[in-house]
Amino acid sequence: MVIYLGRRTLEVAMLVAAPVLTVALVVGILTGMMQAVTSMRDMTTGMVLKLAAVGATLILTGGWVLQMAKSFTIEIFNTMQAIGH
Repeated sequence: MVIYLGRRTLEVAMLVAAPVLTVALVVGILTGMMQAVTSMRDMTTGMVLKLAAVGATLILTGGWVLQMAKSFTIEIFNTMQAIGH
């Protein structure tokens, strides 16, 4: 049971973090390539673009993330109740 809960926790954590991390990775790579091509050395450009992209991703996927967290929390409490009885 403990192994299942640990595995499920890691699965949910990866699913919840995946959209934001993927967008940050892609935007970072594209920004780095753009800066290399244009010889632009401004570090704030990359940060601003990443923050905007991550913010938009959080707005778009926020409902799904909350739904995943809610269903996982309910699953954990139901499991704890089943173990207690």
